[in-house]
Amino acid sequence: MPASALHWRRHWLTPILSLALIALGLFAFAYWIDHRAGGEPTSEALGRYFSLQGDFLTDAISQLAPVTIAMFGIVVTVVAIIVQLAAGRYTGVVRMFVRDRVNAMTLSYYVVLGVFGIWLSVGLQGDFVPRVALFVGLAGASLGLLLMLPYFGYVFWFLEPTNLVTRISASASQTIRSAAASASEVTLHSLQRETLDAMAELADIASNSISGKDKIIASRAVDAFRDLIVDYQAIKSGLPEAWFRIGAEIRGNPDFVAMDPESLTDLESRRTWLEWQALRQLLGIYNEALSTMPDIDYLIAIDSRYMGEAAAEHDDDLLVDLILCYFNSYLRSTLNARSVRTAYNVLNQYRLMVEGLLRRGKGRHALDGARYMSYYGHVGYDLNLPFVTETVAYDLSALCQAAHSLGCEQEDGILAHFLELDRPLRAKQQERALMGVRKAQIKLAAYYLSVGEVQRATAIAADMKDEPPERVATLRHELERTTSKDFWEITDRGRNFEYMPPPQRACLAQYFEVMAELRATA
Repeated sequence: MPASALHWRRHWLTPILSLALIALGLFAFAYWIDHRAGGEPTSEALGRYFSLQGDFLTDAISQLAPVTIAMFGIVVTVVAIIVQLAAGRYTGVVRMFVRDRVNAMTLSYYVVLGVFGIWLSVGLQGDFVPRVALFVGLAGASLGLLLMLPYFGYVFWFLEPTNLVTRISASASQTIRSAAASASEVTLHSLQRETLDAMAELADIASNSISGKDKIIASRAVDAFRDLIVDYQAIKSGLPEAWFRIGAEIRGNPDFVAMDPESLTDLESRRTWLEWQALRQLLGIYNEALSTMPDIDYLIAIDSRYMGEAAAEHDDDLLVDLILCYFNSYLRSTLNARSVRTAYNVLNQYRLMVEGLLRRGKGRHALDGARYMSYYGHVGYDLNLPFVTETVAYDLSALCQAAHSLGCEQEDGILAHFLELDRPLRAKQQERALMGVRKAQIKLAAYYLSVGEVQRATAIAADMKDEPPERVATLRHELERTTSKDFWEITDRGRNFEYMPPPQRACLAQYFEVMAELRATA
């Protein structure tokens, strides 16, 4: 059974039928007892009820309209309070509520029923009883009462933040799909505005959730951006050319107004204005969560990686470049806030994205990513954040191994950026960073030796030949004593930085012999 049919049966049909059977069964039982107590034949009970004598119906019919209007007042009051509370926290709630078909149909039902009851109240005459109209009014009023409970349940479900996020995301995706079938530039501009409004609503929900420490809702809102952009990649090639020009209805958006005209033109020519806006919203959420809810920042990095991989799958090279730029912005904000833990997790996703680019044949982009990571490793030096530099070193080492296993021609370029990561010490506090970089380089050299790449291992040894013997001895000792791949704390990476598989570990001694020969020759 389809999910929509199951939802309708469970939340509407079953409650209404259950309540109706209970109410009608209770009335029938009580009426039958009263009929028996009056000495009337049981077979005449039903016919007596439906005799509907006009002299006795005047008061009952006149009360039908007020009861219906009272029901409508109760429904409107309760719904208005709930909607107002939700609208005070999330923008766009009222608009979504009014546009929803179930809400519109239910409220319209009570209005129609009230008007029907008013006209029925004067339809009774001394010699005429409008039986059909009367039964329609009774059935309608009964159904109105039965509807109240499931409808209130529906309103609560409708206004749940997770459902709001799902509804906004689905609406935005549907708006974009509508653009594929539109040939009118005016219509396309209107659809552009609706899409940007939906993204602004998602960002607003995420921001409010972060302020309220509601991680679940914030996570759903962030994931909605990912789903929107990933789905967009699948239909982007089928959209009309006018869609990629920034229309009059969104050109006044503050983000676009603040941009340099040349940059705005570049967005149009690169056909990435929608992705740029979505990523910009994510960057704003990232900065807001940086000090209060870093888990959201990890999720933004993960979702950005998914978007980058989707762009690579669809050969959207310009979008890949854009996502790399936003990864760099994430790292810049993180380092400025000196949030080492967040940088550690964001760099993990950055590396995974670059590895994905290597697997998909996007070597040029992967090389750019390695260069950017090396740059932020140097920034870690300058900001005296040694663990950031050390993390970058191990990530670049992993990228070199991935490039070699995939046979990528950019391997030497990534290795060159890796070997530029070390710096002469300018302060004692930078010793840890340098040690971490050197360990990562030694690990990579041991890997090269284990796969027969002596030339590249020798290049690494040449880069380290001037290291003091005491430091080299310390590096060797610390690497040789690490025998467990598991770190003694829980980490997302799941592996100790200094661990090497047995074949790679077995080549450590050979590497230090190569290094000793180079030192002796020098």
